[in-house]
Amino acid sequence: MMSTGRRLTRLATCVRAPNAGPMTLDGTNTYVVRAPGSPRVVVVDPGPLDEGHLAEIERFGTVELILLTHGHHDHSDAVAQLAAKTGAVARAVDERWCIGGDPLRGGDVVAAAGAEIEVVATPGHTSDSVCFVLPGDAGPDQGAGSCPSILTGDTILGRGTTVIAHPDGSLSNYLSSIERLRRLGRLHVLPAHGPALPDLAAICEIYLAHRRDKLELVRSVISGRRADPGDVDLVQRVIAAAYTHAPEGVLPAARASVRAQLEYLALEG
Repeated sequence: MMSTGRRLTRLATCVRAPNAGPMTLDGTNTYVVRAPGSPRVVVVDPGPLDEGHLAEIERFGTVELILLTHGHHDHSDAVAQLAAKTGAVARAVDERWCIGGDPLRGGDVVAAAGAEIEVVATPGHTSDSVCFVLPGDAGPDQGAGSCPSILTGDTILGRGTTVIAHPDGSLSNYLSSIERLRRLGRLHVLPAHGPALPDLAAICEIYLAHRRDKLELVRSVISGRRADPGDVDLVQRVIAAAYTHAPEGVLPAARASVRAQLEYLALEG
């Protein structure tokens, strides 16, 4: 378990929240980012409001900055309390989560806790999703062949695939975001759920292929019908064909993704 914190790279330690479930996998991975020797830390996705989890996060140093990959509750519920306890600034794309700081934008470079953090806009899972590149990081081996890291939130998961949270999320935006990430090359992937992955470009190729396959399946199911995300019967037909082994707990998310796929096909014409 990561409940006591596990250092994954030169700059990033993972503290896993105790909120395991069908949608959160083993729980939300909160990342504590700091340069070696820094008494101050950046907290990325503080997770659910759990006193024990927050206490464990604070054990790593003085919280200087809180960053959010996006505003879903399993990432953001603890933001206000952690900011109040520590006096830290909180920043996210959505200004509703900002406390004492400006909203994040793609291309921003944030310097805190002795580390440099580059913001990459990756809308799709949600409209406010971003990833954070740690250009000064090194992977687990920290040797000559090591590479920088990227914190991917829910845009890329450690296992399984990402939900497109329609109507806020957009498959068109998501595909563009994955292509943007693919072009970043080989980075060590630190997702918000599931284990770390060794190669960003490689996992992006897998994600893009998976989405293409899903879209082909949806096209075959709706053959001759209009791709309408509001058509409840059509959504259920696609669910029956494309998510035959999905547990009951993930079906609401599957429906959201199907609606996003139908919206994408409708726009495609």
